[in-house]
Amino acid sequence: MARQGVLSRGLVLLSGVALLRSFFGSETFVGQGRGTTGPQCRITVLRHAAEGDSLPSIEVDEGKPGEAVNVAELFKGKKGVLFAVPGAFTPTCSEKHLPGYIEKAEDLKAAGAEVVACVSVNDAFVMKAWGEQQKAEGKVRMLADAKCELTKALDMELDASAKLGNIRSERYAMIIDDGKITKIATGEDSFAPEILAAMK
Repeated sequence: MARQGVLSRGLVLLSGVALLRSFFGSETFVGQGRGTTGPQCRITVLRHAAEGDSLPSIEVDEGKPGEAVNVAELFKGKKGVLFAVPGAFTPTCSEKHLPGYIEKAEDLKAAGAEVVACVSVNDAFVMKAWGEQQKAEGKVRMLADAKCELTKALDMELDASAKLGNIRSERYAMIIDDGKITKIATGEDSFAPEILAAMK
C-alpha cells in the first residue's frame, strides 16, 4: 500500500510538471538582475522607463500602416527628443505640446537634437493628418503606436477610456543620446521649453 501511495504521488507530480510546461514551455524560469549572467526569465515585469535605460527595439508606423520605424534604430548614434501625447487633435496636445516642439525645432537642433519625434496611440493616418495640419514636416516626425506596444514597453499607459475610449499614452518627453534615455519629464515638464532648457 505504501508503495502504491508513493507511485500515486509521483504520477501527480509528473502531471503537474507536464501541465506547467504546456503553459510556459520547457525553458527554466530563472530571474536575472542587472549585471548578472545566466539564463533569463522570460516573464517581463513592466516598470516605468528610467533614465539610463535603452529605448526598446519596437516598431511604430510613420505615414501609413506598414511603414515601420524601429524606435531604437531611429535614435541609434543620435541625440534627440521623443515625446508622447495622449491623443492627436486633442486640445492640449494640439494647442501647446506639439506646436511647442515645432516652434522650437531650430533651437532644439542648435542644442544638439538630430531627431525630434512625437508618438501617440493613434493610427498612422491620423498622425499623418495631424502633422500636416500642424505643419510638422521637416521638424517633428509623427509616429503612430497604433498597437500600444511602445507605450506598454515603457510602462507609460494611461487609462483614458472615460474620455477617449481606450488606453492611451501618458504625456512625457525623453531626451535620448545614442539610444539611451538621459532625461525623462512628464506632464507640463514635458513641453518644449522645459526640454530645451534641459538640453542646454
